[in-house]
Amino acid sequence: MQLTKGVEQAICIIVLLATQESEAPLASDEISRRLGVSPSYLKKITRKLVVGKIILSVPGNNGGVSLGKPVAEVTMLDVIEAMEGPIAMYPDTGLISRAFHDGQYAERGQDVLRKVFQQADQLMVDYFSKVTAADLLEEGLGTTNLPRLDWNRETLSDVLNRERDEKK
Repeated sequence: MQLTKGVEQAICIIVLLATQESEAPLASDEISRRLGVSPSYLKKITRKLVVGKIILSVPGNNGGVSLGKPVAEVTMLDVIEAMEGPIAMYPDTGLISRAFHDGQYAERGQDVLRKVFQQADQLMVDYFSKVTAADLLEEGLGTTNLPRLDWNRETLSDVLNRERDEKK
């Protein structure tokens, strides 16, 4: 199973919003520019995140998007399911029954495979439901104090370097 690039893009959007300087929404045009995607494609991504209640869409001249809940409450399972739907690795097309003519062993084999993949799906659900966006940010940045910046004017590296220099 391989997730689509939409999951990675959604995570980038969450990082941008989690570190946005104020509670003001981040302009969709700025996100589109930073991700290198068209505004129409960005709308598809953000729509899925809005439906998943991960972000909020704010209309108007000063509108854009903002986090719909604290970053510590956004799990990777939330993001994956918003972008891809429920985790289900096994396609279960019924091929076993067709290939082996609906015999007793075909049914049993199909049940065995379903059970194995359902257990694997559940393991992934359990794991991804415990990993939050805040966990990833803290590990990636090496700090529990998330930097706040205005993505319209500066980069994360600018802010982290400035904070590091101020501590010297």
